[in-house]
Amino acid sequence: MNGGDFVTFSLTPLLIGSLAALACALPGNFLVLRRQALLGDAISHVVLPGIVLAFLVTGTISTWPMLLGSATAAVVAVVLIEAIRRFGRIEPGAAMGVVFTAMFAAGILALEQSDTSGVHLDVEHALFGNLESLIWLDATGWASLVDPVALAGLPPELFRISLVTVVIALSLAVFWRPLAISTFDEGFARTLGLPVRAIGLGIVIVSALAAVAAFDAVGSIIVIAMFICPPAAARLMTNRLGAQVAWSAAFALIAATLGFTLAGSGPAWLGSENAVSAAGMVGTVAGVILACAALFGPARN
Repeated sequence: MNGGDFVTFSLTPLLIGSLAALACALPGNFLVLRRQALLGDAISHVVLPGIVLAFLVTGTISTWPMLLGSATAAVVAVVLIEAIRRFGRIEPGAAMGVVFTAMFAAGILALEQSDTSGVHLDVEHALFGNLESLIWLDATGWASLVDPVALAGLPPELFRISLVTVVIALSLAVFWRPLAISTFDEGFARTLGLPVRAIGLGIVIVSALAAVAAFDAVGSIIVIAMFICPPAAARLMTNRLGAQVAWSAAFALIAATLGFTLAGSGPAWLGSENAVSAAGMVGTVAGVILACAALFGPARN
């Protein structure tokens, strides 16, 4: 592949996939440390019916309707969980499992019954994303990076995930101290007057924002791997929070870059003419990184 083909067909999917992995991995560190890693699973399930609802109402896939639809779905999920817990008299974990799986199934059924032929939104897209199709058709080579006309044709998903990644990184940097204190010692955080519940809610909101922004690139299933695998692998590498976040960012970028490369080139190396799902391969590489960290990580004990 020459430079022109790389810029046109690989540069933007690679950037979008890397930013999506990074956006999910950063808040994922705090979910893992708080032993709330399955919240990433829950969020990825809940946002799907919200996104589908936003599309059915507006007829388009854009940032604000998707966010509003996801927020609505989250509120509905909370109400349903509380109702099932109270009237069914079952423990919260079981109520969460019922609601999240039911809402995800409802989102899939709504996609099956909807006319989504005009946009990249179907069941396969919901599960695995459409990373391979996010190409830069107006690019003619590296010179396009400084060409205003060509830059105007960049996939809108790149701007969306770039903005969300910057917002998440800045939020973690600004609220680093209260986040760290409340994560490791909630009781001490309360004695300092920190709003522990608000901080926890903020982490959930930031995670939901990352899940929605990453939806186009990697789908709602692979988002789970991005929330959990890089941070969990990073936790096995160090006992320091700052170093863990740095490790998780590095693992997320490695998984995205290597996964995208292997998805396109790996089958050819094995004699096959068919590529595999880029998002699926990104998730697979993230899982392999976690397995290696579990076996050889210096802080695994």
